[in-house]
Amino acid sequence: MNLKLLMKNYALNIIALASINLFFAQSSFETFPNPNDSRVITTGVPFMLIAPDARAAGMGDMGVATSVDGFSQQWNAAKYAFSEAKSGIGLSYTPYLSRLVNDISIGYVTYFNRLSENSSISGSFKYFSLGDITLTQGPNDPGLNVKPNEFTADIAYTLRLADQFAMGVTMRYLRSDLRINQIDPNANAASTFGVDISGYYQSEEEAYNDFNGRWRGGFAVQNLGPKFRYDDGGRENFQPTNIRVGLGFDFIFDDYNKLGITSEFSKLLVPTPPIFGDRIEYIDDNENGQYDEGEDTLVNEENNVILSGQSNDVSFISGIFQSFGDAPGGFSEELKEITWALGAEYTYQDSFALRAGYFNESDEKGARKFFALGAGFKYTTINIDLSYLFSASQVQSPLENTLRFSLTFNFGDKTYQEF
Repeated sequence: MNLKLLMKNYALNIIALASINLFFAQSSFETFPNPNDSRVITTGVPFMLIAPDARAAGMGDMGVATSVDGFSQQWNAAKYAFSEAKSGIGLSYTPYLSRLVNDISIGYVTYFNRLSENSSISGSFKYFSLGDITLTQGPNDPGLNVKPNEFTADIAYTLRLADQFAMGVTMRYLRSDLRINQIDPNANAASTFGVDISGYYQSEEEAYNDFNGRWRGGFAVQNLGPKFRYDDGGRENFQPTNIRVGLGFDFIFDDYNKLGITSEFSKLLVPTPPIFGDRIEYIDDNENGQYDEGEDTLVNEENNVILSGQSNDVSFISGIFQSFGDAPGGFSEELKEITWALGAEYTYQDSFALRAGYFNESDEKGARKFFALGAGFKYTTINIDLSYLFSASQVQSPLENTLRFSLTFNFGDKTYQEF
């Protein structure tokens, strides 16, 4: 199909915008780079990092150390070993870029089953639809509709290793069908697999002066898996491999009132883009071994060399270890690659909840900063959660002013007692 160049660019721009500049992002080069310039890390399938459930979204996109719920599969599957319900199903829907279009969204469904006091299994399916795109060759052409999409499917097993600690392993298959073969005949859907390793700690309830309390802690290394590409000649894309660490505490005032405070830190385990540029050489006319004013200069034949940092053309395993020390700006830049969030959840009689949270990312690494509010309602075995996001950055969030909601059905509530 011979499509107009304008239509090609239009379709590609829409896809690039909706998928947060994943495989279309290219490295930029400068003739005289500034070592302090920002270097945002980009990966393939970034939708995997978007909070699919309203409870986590209402506390600033966190979930690795919050108390167990039906959507723990996204954040830390090890939490299911502490579920008081026998099993549960979670459904959620998240409009995306709703201020621009109305047909881009993320759908999520998850299921868990606590097999015994010490083990559980769980699974989920996450679908990112980029809506309908119509490709036409002219004003009278009815066009051809295409529906780019991405999805993941995973299954996890959790084992309780001690009364207060459990670990989980998640296996995941992911498929990204964003390249349009009507535009690029060589394009194919990309697919690969990934693994999560997670752990969760929940202490027994302890008595303090005026209240009881419970500590929570969790970690997760997510999306461990090989790079992928969309065609034989295309570049390889890293998965959004990351590590999350969180700590929380529940203030239990009485049988009706509880306040949970949680903090979370995360970092992409993906190499930082190096600084590229043209290496400038000079002609040492007087052969004194140094550059003197007036001597001729020339550009090395090998242009766009790495002036600072390390090459990110490495395997995903090498990239994980490299990601802790490859930032051209040194340790201070590595610290800027850590995002953090702080969230609070007040619950009354386990039937009503109010939530608030804040998420922060360095201005030089993406500048995502936002406040979030949320609420939850429980009726018999049904939980309904809502959340709303307010951007606190000059970089507008795709989820700003978007109402997100999720629904959970718990079966066999209070089958297991956790203290």
